[in-house]
Amino acid sequence: MAGSSEPDIDGIIRKLLAVEGKPGKFVNLLESEISYLIEKSKDILLSQPTMLQLRAPIKIVGDIHGQFHDLLRLLRLGGFPPESNYLFLGDYVDRGRQSIETICLVLAYKIKY
Repeated sequence: MAGSSEPDIDGIIRKLLAVEGKPGKFVNLLESEISYLIEKSKDILLSQPTMLQLRAPIKIVGDIHGQFHDLLRLLRLGGFPPESNYLFLGDYVDRGRQSIETICLVLAYKIKY
């Protein structure tokens, strides 16, 4: 994103969390915000080793399948980062109507923490 300012990661997270308790409500993320999340998280992931050394306690989360409101409920019950640490095993998107919001929130937290 050369020549442009980076989007506010806290603002993106606030936008995504604003629909908590409103099932079916979509989040209006800008294309520039989504592109930023993809590029920044890609840089972070590529800089990390394949095998991560993780510290307990950690919550392990299986397939989310784009179920954004399930993800929000899980975070509310388990604690939002950085209060709690999570390991997401995969299948972030595909079946749910809000796959974009789901992956964007996971990536936003990856960037922030």
